[in-house]
Amino acid sequence: MVLYIIGLGLSDEKDITVKGLEAVKSCERIYLEAYTSILTVGKERLEAFYEKPIVIADREMVESEADVILKDADKVNVAFLVVGDPFGATTHTDLVHRATELNIPVVPIHNASIMNAVGCCGLQLYNYGQTVSIVFFTDTWKPDSFYDKIGMNSKIELHTLCLLDIKVKEQSIENLARGRKIYEPPRYMSINTAVSQLIEVAESRAEAEPVAVPAYTKHTIAVGLARVGCVDQKIVAGTLEELEHVDFGGPLHSLVLAGKMHFLEAEVVRAFAVDKGSFDKYAVVSQH
Repeated sequence: MVLYIIGLGLSDEKDITVKGLEAVKSCERIYLEAYTSILTVGKERLEAFYEKPIVIADREMVESEADVILKDADKVNVAFLVVGDPFGATTHTDLVHRATELNIPVVPIHNASIMNAVGCCGLQLYNYGQTVSIVFFTDTWKPDSFYDKIGMNSKIELHTLCLLDIKVKEQSIENLARGRKIYEPPRYMSINTAVSQLIEVAESRAEAEPVAVPAYTKHTIAVGLARVGCVDQKIVAGTLEELEHVDFGGPLHSLVLAGKMHFLEAEVVRAFAVDKGSFDKYAVVSQH
């Protein structure tokens, strides 16, 4: 008997692999992780397709009540469903570690995630550096460590994938302080918000270090990707300044800051450009 960690892919109930579907059908209990990413369909569609009931596993359950998920997994098959690939988030690695300590066999079943599907924009996967996360700024909290990581990537001419913040089942500071289990509506960061924050940080750093080589500027070429893997997938390239004003539609969004592009990469990305003249002016392209 095993704990299956099953990747669901990026779009809907049909993105699961044949191997994953067979595993699901063999399980007595099925949990759907519901806070690091989302599909375009709800759990009802998954239940109808898999012909099995599904329990939503929020962050609190996965991080604080893992024993509930792992209960009797040494006697019956249990499935833990993850949007994208099973190991796209460290939380899932922790669950595997806990299961291993309890001598519960773990079988991962992989699937597509944004980490590889981002190749659809034309920038080659082996030309990416460190991936960064962009979180929602508040009036009092504006973490900007991503700037230095983008700078390291840029220095060696690599692209940077930016994963954008998701807020699901979050409590306000007041409700948290009062111990009230009242949650804020889900929020999914848009490319527009991410770009606005990126430009804000770039301008702040330029003021603080006027002689430094910037990690990026508002003229840096970037690619915005929305709903990758879905029928209404949208890809738009342009300067950060241009992308701030593009309507990308609903979630989920991702953003790539381009490093130096091979000329073949540039040809593909240029086809997605808001303004090809602007792209030709600001793109950094290698002819070799």
